[in-house]
Amino acid sequence: MSPRAYARRGLGGRLLAAQLVVLLTGALSLGLVALAVAPRLFVQHLDRAGETDPMVRSHAEQAFGNALGISLAVAASVSLLAALVISGLAVRRLATPVAQLADAADSLAGGRYDVDVPEPRLGDEFDRLTAAFRHMADTLAHTESARRRLLSDLAHELRSPLSTLAAHVDGLEDGVVPPTPATWQVLDGQLARLRRLATDIEQLSAAEEHAHPLTVEPSDLAAVATEAVTAARPRYEAKAVELALRSTGPVPTWLDDVRMQQVLANLLDNALRHTPAGGSVTVRVGAAAGEGVVEVGDTGDGIPPDELEAVFQRFHRVDPSASRAAGGSGLGLTIARLIVTDHGGTLTAASGGAGRGATFTVRVPGGAAGARRDRHGRDAVPPPHHA
Repeated sequence: MSPRAYARRGLGGRLLAAQLVVLLTGALSLGLVALAVAPRLFVQHLDRAGETDPMVRSHAEQAFGNALGISLAVAASVSLLAALVISGLAVRRLATPVAQLADAADSLAGGRYDVDVPEPRLGDEFDRLTAAFRHMADTLAHTESARRRLLSDLAHELRSPLSTLAAHVDGLEDGVVPPTPATWQVLDGQLARLRRLATDIEQLSAAEEHAHPLTVEPSDLAAVATEAVTAARPRYEAKAVELALRSTGPVPTWLDDVRMQQVLANLLDNALRHTPAGGSVTVRVGAAAGEGVVEVGDTGDGIPPDELEAVFQRFHRVDPSASRAAGGSGLGLTIARLIVTDHGGTLTAASGGAGRGATFTVRVPGGAAGARRDRHGRDAVPPPHHA
């Protein structure tokens, strides 16, 4: 068989050809050894038996040689046939799962993610390969679903401000809408909304792709929260919402201060949007069970129990009829959770229900040990050097 023809064979053909070479080599070796050793042993037995008649010895040796040759030929043929049958079954058993994986890979390449790869049951290696392939298919399916949902949500989110801008621009051109300060304020508000949406999409993409790796260092979570509250206070005063900070003192953690500031800013902005004038938002900072904890609680709209997890999804609205024109992009909580998760922590929501306020809780590893590891279990930064 030429190398090119051999290369064109499938895995089953290659395995069977390799097995055939092994069997033929073994049969040839067996025959050569038997022909080389058996006659000498037979002659020795004749000598020990005291047989000296040349005619008898010649006839006996000839009969033994014929019997040996026929026996070897029959045994080799039967064993080769049996080995080929068993090898064919084994090769088919090995090649079938590989062919199924190849077909599933073709389906994935064609955009069909609902593939079903049967359990091969051929050992840990094949089981791990199949499990890894299934996980890859599930991940790709989730990614594709998220991509389509994101594009759909983006189209929906962009439609409203773009329609408003187009209507006002057409009105200005036709002289129907007067160029008053109120008109310019509407236009500026819609442009600001589009800019905010573009910024949040960029931040979400960076967070999901880990485009900005964390730079965690020894930090005080209470100091980070204090800075975030100070930065947000003017916005709260403008809306007449009380903002209070409750801290038990320094809370040692390992943080990327810039990213955690972004998390708390998003949580404070979310609380402000959902808390009416005269309401209050309280930020509590402390430590519990070896973790640094920040709670942002408000007296605002509240969240239905069945939506406590959904609020972290892209563009989710607790009240679908509510307009986001004066609110956020709907990505702030999604971004916040991704950043907290990269710190090795958690971000959860709790609420007594609609109209009873909500509390968002951030938990990150505290002290100087746990937070050095990211969500993949790798060291986020080298251990600190002590003088």
